[in-house]
This record gives sequence, C-alpha cells and structure tokens, in this order.
Amino acid sequence: MLAEPQQTPFDIDFQVAGVPVRISGLFWVGTGLIGWGVCRSFARGDQRELLLYLAIWTAVVLFSILVHELGHALMYRRFGQDARIVLYHFGGLAIPDGWGRRRHLRPAERFVVSAAGPVAQLLLAAAIVVVLRVGGYLAPFPISSIGEALGLSEGRPFSSPYAWALVEFLLYVNVCWPLLNLMPVPPLDGGQMVREGMETFGVADAARIAAMIGLVVGGGLAYLAFNRGEQYLGIMFAMLAVACYQSLQQSPPWRRWN
Repeated sequence: MLAEPQQTPFDIDFQVAGVPVRISGLFWVGTGLIGWGVCRSFARGDQRELLLYLAIWTAVVLFSILVHELGHALMYRRFGQDARIVLYHFGGLAIPDGWGRRRHLRPAERFVVSAAGPVAQLLLAAAIVVVLRVGGYLAPFPISSIGEALGLSEGRPFSSPYAWALVEFLLYVNVCWPLLNLMPVPPLDGGQMVREGMETFGVADAARIAAMIGLVVGGGLAYLAFNRGEQYLGIMFAMLAVACYQSLQQSPPWRRWN
C-alpha cells in the first residue's frame, strides 16, 4: 500500500523544473475518496455542483502535493542527487534516481530533505494568507484558534462560492496535511526526521527506535481519528502503525531510498 505503484496505461508523465513526474491512475481515485465528504457538504445535494467541487478539490490536491514533493526533489538536487516524483493513492513520493558527487547523503542532509516537503507547503499557505490579507479578504484558516488570534477572520467575504471553496481547500490541504505529515510516524516525513535526527547525533539503532515511536503514535492517532469519526484518517494511521510493527520484524526496519 505504501510502495511505489506499478506503471499502468492510465499514468500521466511530464516534468516540472526538470524533475520527472508520474501521476498514477490511482491518484485520482484516492483524491476523490478523500474529498468526497467535504465536496458533498459544499454541493448541498446538487450532483452537478458536486462534480464541480470535486474538480476544484482534485486540482488543489494535485498542485499542493506537487509543491510538497518538489520541495523534497529540489532539495535532493541541492545535495547533488537527482530525483523523480510519483503521485499515487497515498499522496506522493520523491524517489532519488541518480547519484551525484556522493553515493549517500549524510543523516543531517536527509533530515533537511525530509523537512523540505512540509516546509514548502506551509510556506505556500503563508503566501496565500498574505495575498488574501493584502487584498482585504478574510482567510479561512483551518485552525480556528490561530486564525482568530491572527485576525484572519476579519475582511471581505468571497462573492463566489467556488472562490471560497478554492481558498478553503488550499489552506486546509497546505496547513493540516503538512502538520499531519510531521507526525513522528515512519514513513511520514516526521518519522524520517526523527530517525535522521537521531542518526545525526549518533544514536544507536535509530531506525528501530523511530519505528517504535511510530507504532505508538500511529496507533494513538488512529484511535483518536476513529473516535472523532475521521474514518479515512483513522485507516491511514492504522496502516502506518501496522507498517511500523511489520518493520520491527525486519532487520533493519525502513530501508532508505538513499
């Protein structure tokens, strides 16, 4: 479930900033399933409107995950390594392809590569908020307490419901998703950062410790998500917790791309 999917006739291939990108046919299915509930709430029972909101949602997710994975891929390039991007049912992967001036990146460099994806999305969200505030519009920040503290709920409302949906989707995907991705659960970026951070400081058996942390945190987040009715989120973290458990049965757990 977490590995790179096989090539299919339905894949789309192109390049962004010199980085090869492949969109698996399963990407569209996964994206639609994730956004189905929120798009139905926007459409209010109108099937034609539902299709339109799903199209907006899909475009937002595609753009946002590309920004995330480009953060990883361009940081790989910064450290002398080529990479390619695959978008699939579980989000995206930035996979190093060729070797540059070194065969392996140092742990500190891998830490920076892992952090680059979530940081790219959070910077995108910050830029959207700045543009909205400069234009005098309110910003539907997905974490209401932070939005109220920053005064983001003040300003002109959007006249178009589609523009409102576009901005709300953009801020939700580029704030909540990178924060979830920073949870210390391998192979999410946060779990990779925990492992690489420990290896940077010479902690023995860092991969196994990171997997143990991921098992506990992933299981706890799955439990909380199911209790809150967030079924997809619960399934995702349950799968990650199981993957951490399975990795602990292997030696060593979580083989690196590099």
